Amino acid sequence: MSLTELLLIAVGLSMDAFAVSIGKGLSVTKTQLIHYLKVGLWFGGFQALMPLIGYLLGYSFAEAVADFDHWIAFGLLAIIGGNMIRESIDKSEEEEGNADFGTRSMLLLAIATSIDALAAGVSFAFLSTSLLQSVVIIGVTTFIFSVIGLKIGNVFGNRYKKKAEFVGGAILIIIGLKILVEHITQNL
Repeated sequence: MSLTELLLIAVGLSMDAFAVSIGKGLSVTKTQLIHYLKVGLWFGGFQALMPLIGYLLGYSFAEAVADFDHWIAFGLLAIIGGNMIRESIDKSEEEEGNADFGTRSMLLLAIATSIDALAAGVSFAFLSTSLLQSVVIIGVTTFIFSVIGLKIGNVFGNRYKKKAEFVGGAILIIIGLKILVEHITQNL
């Protein structure tokens, strides 16, 4: 997997954390450095940890599924991306911001926003990519997007949340398609 593809996956995976950070920014009257550090470290840390766990799970059965691993990678990324797009066009009422930056609240949000990274990590076990590089890039990218999301939410409001989720989902689906097409064309 190229660095560009890895960066695009990192951006796609960070969009849930970005959207939640926007919501956090909406709920805080005045953001402080500690708010930025909390969203960045919680979300970036879990987005880095989950692909590692997913990779270890996927690696344990990678040999057994080597003949169709590209379909698994595509399927996981398409499901994650499709779910993000579905959530972005959901017409239900927007969530209210939650000003709680406590450990319990942030832990639950960090887990919830990084489940898709766990599934992406499973697909990494079937691809030729550096695990350490992937984990670092995903974590740092999510840290940056979370900090930016908090600021955007605090300054601009809810305007970009749904668009960010849609773009993130589309990126993941496109990367999944690229993996599938490359594998199919290599075997022709």
